[in-house]
Parts: sequence; C-alpha cells; structure tokens
Amino acid sequence: MGFKCGIVGLPNVGKSTLFNALTATASAEAANFPFCTIEPNTGRVGVPDPRLETIAKIAKSAKIIPTQLEFVDIAGLVRGASKGEGLGNQFLGNIREVDAIVHVLRCFEDENVTHVEGGIDPIRDAETVETELMLADMESLEKRQQPLIKKARGKDKEAERTLALIERVLPVLREGRPARTMAVDPDDAKAFRLLQLLTAKPVLYVCNVEEAAAAEGNAISARVEAMAEAAGARTVVISAKIEEEVAQLDDEEEKKDFLESLGLKETGLARVIHAGYRLLDLITYFTVGPKEARAWTVRRGAKGPEAAGVIHSDFERGFIRAETIACDDFVACGGEQGAKDAGKMRQEGRDYTVADGDIMHFKFNV
Repeated sequence: MGFKCGIVGLPNVGKSTLFNALTATASAEAANFPFCTIEPNTGRVGVPDPRLETIAKIAKSAKIIPTQLEFVDIAGLVRGASKGEGLGNQFLGNIREVDAIVHVLRCFEDENVTHVEGGIDPIRDAETVETELMLADMESLEKRQQPLIKKARGKDKEAERTLALIERVLPVLREGRPARTMAVDPDDAKAFRLLQLLTAKPVLYVCNVEEAAAAEGNAISARVEAMAEAAGARTVVISAKIEEEVAQLDDEEEKKDFLESLGLKETGLARVIHAGYRLLDLITYFTVGPKEARAWTVRRGAKGPEAAGVIHSDFERGFIRAETIACDDFVACGGEQGAKDAGKMRQEGRDYTVADGDIMHFKFNV
C-alpha cells in the first residue's frame, strides 16, 4: 500500500531542493529556471520512529525496516496551468495521482534567485496554485454534467447521486473555496472520492525560509501560518538549503552537532515527514522478531484483516486472528515473553481496530 505526497509550488520556490534533501539524492535537478523538473521524480523516505529502535533492541532484531512515505516532485505550476499554460496539463495529471499535497512556498528574499511572479508573496503564490486547481476541478465537473443529466433522466440511480453531488460541489468552487472545505455526508464519501478532485486533497504548507530563520521562521512565514490556521491547514517551517547540507552528512553525530549549532532539535525533513503522515491520517503498527523489526502503515480505523493485507494479500484473505501487544507494554515487560507472562498479549479478531503502536503477529489460513 503506497501513500504519495506530491511536492508542488511555483517555479523556483525550492521544491526540487527539498525533494533532493528528502530522498538524499540529486535525482531531481535543482536549477534557477522554471520547469527544471519536467518528469515527476519519486522517492521513498523512511518515517523516523524511535519506538522501532527501542523494540528492535529488546528483541535483538538483526535488521530494522522503517515504514515509508513516497514523495513526488512535480513540475512547477504557473498562472494559466488549468488552460495548459507552461506544463499545466502535465502538472494537473501528475497531481491527480497523489494522496496529499505538500505545497512549498518561498518565504525568503534572494536577489540571485528569480521569482516567476516578480516578487516575494507566498499568500499570492498559494492562491495562484489553489485557483488553478479549482479551475481545473470546475472544468472537470462541468464536462461530466451533461452525460450525467441524460442518464439521470433515464432514472439511473448512480447518475442521479453523482449529479446531485456535483451540483453541490460546483457552487463551492465558484465561490473560490476548495472542495475539501465542503462537508460531505459519510454515505457520499466514496462517490466524492471518485470525483478525483484536486482541491479535495489535504494540503501541508511548507515555508522555505533563509538559513538564519530555520528555527523560528520569519515575518513572511508567519503570514502563511496565519493563512493556514484560518483554513484549518498545517504548516512546517524549513530551510531547504540547510536540509540539503544535512542530507550530505553521513555521520549521525555530525548531523546532530550541525543542527544544534543552528538551534534545531531535528531536521525540517523529519517534521515534513511526520506532518505528511498526520495529513494522510496514517498510523503505524509493528512486527518484531530476531530476524527483523519492521514498521507498517495503515490508515487510522483499519481493521485487523486490512492491516494483515499490508504485509501480504494472503494474510488478509485467510485472516484468523492477530496476537497483539501494545508497544508500551512490550517495552515495559521486556519483550514478547514478558508481555505474555503479564497477560498483556491479546487475541484480536476480524473486527479489531488497529491502534497506533500495536505489535502484531498474524495467524492465517489460506
């Protein structure tokens, strides 16, 4: 099960620099001109989780495998993208395939790095991208209306339902509000997802600041935080240049010392990854043994069989039960046997809702 976050923004805001640092590669060419990223670059990154290290140490696991998120660096968007300007069609097609949007906003002044709009204004930049996505959504829905009207006249129940949903979404978009701001009934949630609206995707704003402002942000990033808070969105402040430097350091102690010298407790990338994880409403469960300790990702609310299916479809199909220990109990009891002896291992069935931090061993029969 892959979860993708698409890194978007106007040209020259630091998208590719951020992507390079995230994946610790130079696969996305960071350059001072628009559209240096023409094909979306994809990279998987491990989600930092100190619990995994702890349980691996207790179980004496030979290998540690973190859970991962996928980040996609998408070509820079410009005004008019919804009409195909620049690489607009390609941008919109690529963004449609991701689960969440990481929107990088330039919050630093630098006369050596040009800005496609001629000046630094991240609120305007955010609105430019959001407007293009809303225009693309409107065009997509308007194209679907007429065929659905014909089907609805023939008493097609699914067409009637989809048409009613579209007729609720369009006025929201025309008012200049993204689709994610609209309240959707649980019964309509699946149909809403099938509309594949760009503005329905959750958004994380990443404020790219100068090196000196990496710890606290600056006046420009404060404006973005206020905008995001008003919209119920999240923000993370980073300096992409610092993250790029940190990514080039191999020694963990050296990284730690470098960050501390800048007043930082952790990398901005760790904050972006965790924020992306929360944005997608994901949780982690673990499997642990002498061979490996491994973290797995599921959406919050997943049942036992669905969690088992993340490992292998046979586990889900033949699910019998899950031997489950809470991570805190595993640690407090010194491992699996101690947890068993203390009565902390539970036998959970098909209706069990997986909790963040569960350590699970699946029983199945195919």
